Amino acid sequence: MKLPIAVVGAGPVGLTTALGLAHYGVPFELFEDEESLSTETKAGTTLSRSLEIWRRYGVAAPVLQRAMRVDEIGDIDRATNQPRRPVKLSVLARETRFPFVINLPQQDMEPTLAASLKDRLHLGHRLVDFTQEEDRVVLKFENGKTTEAAYLLGCDGGRSTVRERLGIAVEGESLPVKFSLVDLAMDLDIANPRDYPYLAYFSDPHEWMILVRHPHCWRFLFPLAPEREEPSAGELRDKVLSFIGEARNVRVLGSVTYRVHHRVASEWRRGRVFLMGDAAHLITPMWALGINTGLLDCSNLCWRLAWHLRGWADGALLDGYEREQKPVALLGAGEMAEAARRYMGKESDTVSAMSADAWGNACTRTMLGVRLDVEGRGDWSMVKYETEPRLRPGDRIPDWLLHGPGGVDVRVHDLVADGFAALYFADPRRAPPVPRQDSPALRHFLVSRWDAPVESGLRGRMLFDPGGEFERRVGCAPNTLVLVRPDDHIAGIVPVAEGAAERLYMNVVGKAAP
Repeated sequence: MKLPIAVVGAGPVGLTTALGLAHYGVPFELFEDEESLSTETKAGTTLSRSLEIWRRYGVAAPVLQRAMRVDEIGDIDRATNQPRRPVKLSVLARETRFPFVINLPQQDMEPTLAASLKDRLHLGHRLVDFTQEEDRVVLKFENGKTTEAAYLLGCDGGRSTVRERLGIAVEGESLPVKFSLVDLAMDLDIANPRDYPYLAYFSDPHEWMILVRHPHCWRFLFPLAPEREEPSAGELRDKVLSFIGEARNVRVLGSVTYRVHHRVASEWRRGRVFLMGDAAHLITPMWALGINTGLLDCSNLCWRLAWHLRGWADGALLDGYEREQKPVALLGAGEMAEAARRYMGKESDTVSAMSADAWGNACTRTMLGVRLDVEGRGDWSMVKYETEPRLRPGDRIPDWLLHGPGGVDVRVHDLVADGFAALYFADPRRAPPVPRQDSPALRHFLVSRWDAPVESGLRGRMLFDPGGEFERRVGCAPNTLVLVRPDDHIAGIVPVAEGAAERLYMNVVGKAAP
């Protein structure tokens, strides 16, 4: 009998991980300490890259039905009430199906993600201990129940029981700064009309603010000096009005104050146990870099576990998860979030270089610009400084619109929804060596502005690229092969040759494609 994977923690990262495992047909059980999903006021903005991950796992549509879509991230100088460097997300229209971010509070997000998990979600199961054996992990819960799992995924937050039981240290610091967050019911459309973007940052050297328009309320976030006591609901309400001006019929729905962290676990895997999300990294929630960094963990690990458990990859494939994701959290999201906090307080202007290019700024702020260190060379990045740079191994492949056989539109990310895709940028008239699509793990596609002749035998795997625009975006030379992983990241770029895709694939997963 094949044991399921145990996911501990049913926050956004745990729920998304469970959805990812379900997408790949991997059996799992999801356990949550509490008797219900979160009702707290926290987490509000989801970035474009996270929406792409949710689309792959089949939940983007129900999430979007409940969320507010935002095509501009405002940057407003409080003293003058004038915009500084707004981020126009519409410049990403060819790059992604989601040239916007969304606002949806976590207490509305979690039930939407959980709706399809049904009897695999077990509430009221507080993990108290676990032991690792050669081929399984045995979990023990406070309610007296035990279960066995092939692997344990700790998605149980900043105070992770899984991490504590492993004895893994957390490196970094908890900053003296605190944030206060308040949700207000108020009418800023008709009774008290305002013209703010649905997501706006009000910068000020004395006291900055972030405004988030949610479907049923307005959310505001402020810094709180270390020596200050937690403000009352009335004080937070008055603080909001000091920024936006007087308004009628304002009602406090909820508030919370929390510390600011930049702390990362020293290890993300030990044996059959992995750490994910806040259990692996606590990041200042500036620029929505907290929860969205955690969702990148889900995207990276789920397909690896599926390949290994199917027998399609050796165990070394699982080691790539920490190698690729840890720098993003430790040196990417954490430092970027701190730079954003300092920028908001006008303590520094370190984001200017990133903001100089509108496309690069939008690509960075939506996490579409993350490049993973797929080759183990330290070549990774979160920031794009220029418009549509040439793609490199580790980059996310753009979700470009191409045209398949019979005129059917094809999106590039659909090609890798369930496996690897080898993209051959070659001329079909010259009979390039494109293999048959005979493996569920690896498929082959020819991409060209020249349609394949009927007699070529290539029409069934031909993707028409009018004007060669996608080839230009990739930035590759003619007769180039690009291998794309199931998480949309480029595994390698090599010249087209007999067996090149198979060799590159085997180099990634350690085994030939089934």
